[in-house]
Amino acid sequence: MNLSELGAFLKSRRDRIRPSDVGLPSGPRRRVPGLRRDEVAMLAGASTDYYTELERGGAQPSEQMLAALARALRLTRDERDHIYHLADRPLPAEGGPAAHVHPGMLDLLGRLTTTPAAVITDMHVTLVQNRLAVALLGPAVTTTGPEASFVHRWFTDPQARTLYPESDHDHHSWSFVADLRAAVARRSRGDQEASRLVAELERRSDEFARLWAHREVAVRRADRKRIVHPTLGVLELNCLNLFSEDGRQRLLWFTPAPGTDSVEKLELLAVLGTQDLRPGHDGRPEPFRPGTAEG
Repeated sequence: MNLSELGAFLKSRRDRIRPSDVGLPSGPRRRVPGLRRDEVAMLAGASTDYYTELERGGAQPSEQMLAALARALRLTRDERDHIYHLADRPLPAEGGPAAHVHPGMLDLLGRLTTTPAAVITDMHVTLVQNRLAVALLGPAVTTTGPEASFVHRWFTDPQARTLYPESDHDHHSWSFVADLRAAVARRSRGDQEASRLVAELERRSDEFARLWAHREVAVRRADRKRIVHPTLGVLELNCLNLFSEDGRQRLLWFTPAPGTDSVEKLELLAVLGTQDLRPGHDGRPEPFRPGTAEG
C-alpha cells in the first residue's frame, strides 16, 4: 500500500484533464490547469473533503471508489490497475459493475446529454449511466456475480419485467437469450463469468432453459422498445448500440420513435429526473425502480 503515491498520482491525472473533456464548463477564471478537487469529487460521487484527503494520502479508498475515480479521471486500463495496486485493492472482475470502461466510451456517454444512454457489458451488466438513463430505467444495481446481469434478473425477478409491457415480454426473452448465446461464443471456452451465468439461469428459469435449448443466435444491435415509466407511462424508443472492439462492452442510447409522443415525454423526463409524481407519492427525487436498470 502506498497511499501518498496514490494521492500524487490522482493529482497528476486531475491536472491533465480539461473541464470540457468531462462535460463541465470551463469558466472564465480557473487557477488550476485541469480539474478542481471538487469537480473530481462530484464526478466520482464523493465529498470534496474525502477526495482532498485521498490526494493527501490520508485515506484508503474502497474498490467501488477506485472504479468511480478511474471513470471520473478517464484512466486507461493500465492507469486503473495502477491505482488499485497503490491502494492494495484487488482488481475488479472483468464483467462486474466496477469493470474498466474505455475512456472513449465515457467521452461519448458524457456528450449524450439530451438522450438516455449507458455503457453495459456483453453479459448485460450496467457499468455507468447518464442522468437521463437513471431517470428512465432506474439506477444500476450494485450486486456482483450473476445477479448483476439484467438478463439474470429478467428471468429470475418479476420486478425486472415491469420495465416493459407484458405483451412485449416474449420478444425480449427471445432477444436476450439469442444475444447472450452470441456473447458466450465470443468469449474463450471455459470463461467463468459466462458459464456461471448460463448455468444459474438454466437452473432457476424453465423459460430460459427452453429458449437456450433452441440455440438461436442474434446480436442485439438495435431494437424498437416500449418502456414503462411510472410517471410518464409508455415511451416508444429506438435503442441503438455501439460496440467496443472486443465486443465485451457496448454503449447503448435511446431516441424517440418517429410519429410518437416520446419526444415530448423525453423532454419532460429531463425535467422530472427521478421524481415520482404519481398520486400518493410525495415527489421527492429518489430512485423509483431500484434494481431494474436495463443491461
